[in-house]
Parts: sequence; structure tokens; C-alpha cells
Amino acid sequence: MITTLIFDVDGTLADTERDGHRVAFNLAFEQNGLDWHWTESIYDDLLSVTGGKERMHFFVKKYEKEEASREDLNELIISLHAQKTKNYVALLENSKIPLRPGVARLLNEAQEKGLRLAIATTTTPENVTALLSNTLGKDSIGWFEVIGAGDIVPAKKPAPDIYNYVMQEMKVKPEECIAFEDSINGIKSSLAANLKTVITYNGYTQDDDFSGATLILDTYGDDDFPSVEMQKLMSKPYFELSDIL
Repeated sequence: MITTLIFDVDGTLADTERDGHRVAFNLAFEQNGLDWHWTESIYDDLLSVTGGKERMHFFVKKYEKEEASREDLNELIISLHAQKTKNYVALLENSKIPLRPGVARLLNEAQEKGLRLAIATTTTPENVTALLSNTLGKDSIGWFEVIGAGDIVPAKKPAPDIYNYVMQEMKVKPEECIAFEDSINGIKSSLAANLKTVITYNGYTQDDDFSGATLILDTYGDDDFPSVEMQKLMSKPYFELSDIL
């Protein structure tokens, strides 16, 4: 019996990558006098790596090789990541990156059905709470029994650690849970944790291999923004939990 829904954040709850995280990173680089700049195409490449600090290390090795030998590189990246988080939170507070279609409806439906909610993400706890507060209100943070985020586990996605951590904290088994993801690293993580997984792909991940997913959608959908995939699969405008429970 399904009792628990575990959500990824970036790309799943909201399209935060292109106009959120990428912009915040570029601003942090500028604030620190660096000429680094992540274009949309570069960022698309960087998304193969999970975690902001890890992403910067990957960027330096591939695109800024002369910086790779800096003795203070690790300290610089930690500092940049902290500044980037501040920038991202400010972006949310000032412009409110919207949730993806159907997310708010789905979360409300889950609560009405008495399902337990959790988050499993590689982004920082500050980023998670800022997104929730500025899209659903501060009370929404309390909807999620466990927020597994950031460096709380040793290995980030595609390793299953973050999902295993969340399930351990909630004292639930994989067969009681459904994961909601948007990317190849996300589904690798959830499947490695033996979880049924619903995918909502986005512009960055639409060509990823989602073999093993229980359901693959473009969005969860709403009356005002129907899901193309749901219309194809079930001749209805949006996904409901009853479709998989």
C-alpha cells in the first residue's frame, strides 16, 4: 500500500534551473570578480553533474582548466556556492519562480488523501524552504515530514543515498513509496532505491532515458495547462494520484 510520496525539487516542483540557479551562479561569479559565465548550452552540459559545488568543480576541469591548479579552488567554490545560495533565495523572494503545472494541485490532493510527503534533493535546505515559502506559503514547509537535502548524505544522485535516508527517517519501505523526478540522475537514484517513479521531464531532460519509470509525463497538468502526455495516455487533461495508487 502506498503511504508516502517523495519529491525531487529542481525541475520537478519548479523549473528552477535556467532562470533560477544558472542566473544565481553567474551573479556569484560576477560578484567575486570572475569572468566565468554559464550560458544555457554550458549549463545543459553541467546538469549531468548533481550538486552545485560538484558542478563548479566539473566546470573548472572542463572549461576553465587554467584555474584547476589553484590552491584555494576548494575554498573558492565553497564561498561561491554560499553566495549563489543567497542570490537564488533573493531571486525567489523578488520574482517568485512559479511551480510547474499541477504541482500545487497534486500536493493538495496528497494531503486530502492522508498521504505522507517528503523531499529528496541535492539542492540546499535553504533553496528548498525558499521555493516552498515563496510559491505555497511558509506553512507548506510543514507539509513535508522529512526534507532530505544538500550534503546530508555522502553521495548525491544518481546514488540512492538521499532516498534511503528519507525512507529511514520516515520508517517506510520502498514498496510504500512513490518518487517524483525529472532527470536521468534522479531516476537512477530512485530506481536504485527500489522506488516506483513518476517522471515529469522538462526542456533540459526531455531526451533522457527514463527506462524503468512507472509513468513519464511532460507535466502533471491543470485545466489551464493540460498535460500532453496525459491526453495521449488517458484522454484527460491532468495527472491524479488515483491514476497510480
